Amino acid sequence: MRAAWYEKNGLAAEVMRVGELPDPEPAAGEVRIRLHASAVNPSDVKARGGSRPIRWPKLIPNSDGAGVIDAVGEGVKRKVGERVWVFNGQWDRAFGTSAEMIAVPQALAVPLPDHITFEQGACLGIPAMTAHRALFADGPISDKTVLVTGGAGVVGHYAIQLAKWAGARVVTTVSSDAKAAHARVAGADVVINYRNEDTAARIKAELGGVDRIVEVDFGKNLPVSAQVLNDNGVIACYASTSIPRPQYPYPDMLWRNPVVRQVFVYTMPDAAKSQAHADIARWLTQTKPLFAIAERFPLDQVVAAHQTVERGEKIGHVLLEI
Repeated sequence: MRAAWYEKNGLAAEVMRVGELPDPEPAAGEVRIRLHASAVNPSDVKARGGSRPIRWPKLIPNSDGAGVIDAVGEGVKRKVGERVWVFNGQWDRAFGTSAEMIAVPQALAVPLPDHITFEQGACLGIPAMTAHRALFADGPISDKTVLVTGGAGVVGHYAIQLAKWAGARVVTTVSSDAKAAHARVAGADVVINYRNEDTAARIKAELGGVDRIVEVDFGKNLPVSAQVLNDNGVIACYASTSIPRPQYPYPDMLWRNPVVRQVFVYTMPDAAKSQAHADIARWLTQTKPLFAIAERFPLDQVVAAHQTVERGEKIGHVLLEI
């Protein structure tokens, strides 16, 4: 099979290689998927750069993808020809989705509805499952007010859509007019440009407060969160890039009885993964989901794909066409 890989951490242009590797064979309990698309997520780029030192002679990056099952291992009842989307393809494993094929435990291959393209399916893994966990880990959100910080990011984009599907009112923060338009199309009821507005003041004036926060940068946004979170509210944070070790204002937050939940999609409980798959399947069939695909690259241009994600200038997913 043709694949992209690296053998050491470093800059994409210096360490990424594209060439031929042996076709994977599914072990017992595994399926092999002939991939049609692979998503390059920020975590994949950071891992290649050194956030997760490699433990194998070669590492094929990317955790998310979509394709068709073309072989099954012993004990597997899945059907050859089944369309699937893949998550956690490269988590704690050497070979991810930047390749023509991948063999994974069958639980990592989720049925893909016929009306969803392979490109769209490749977008679902990390972003959609993270958004689902952040929204629903602490119970139903119908009639609640949800703040999605970074509503133009890929996680935020799905969080807005899933929250509206579940009956919530959604307020989101963005940093530009283009991102504001993107968030409104996704369904956000209130959009705040935090660069030129007082986020806390506007939330208090229009909404009073929020019940849930889907948080893209916990430490940086904590001063605002402390002002707008309602009693018994939840901050579900999936990153804290600007301030990795924030100081938590315990006395100010204590009386609110808040839940602060860290969300790391790779290791969340199996039951949570199963619930996410079930709810995402219903969302895909009950609504008209939006998928923002910013750039597509052929596998041979994997370096350019990684560099595009690193620059962070595009709104939406960066995909490899396999």
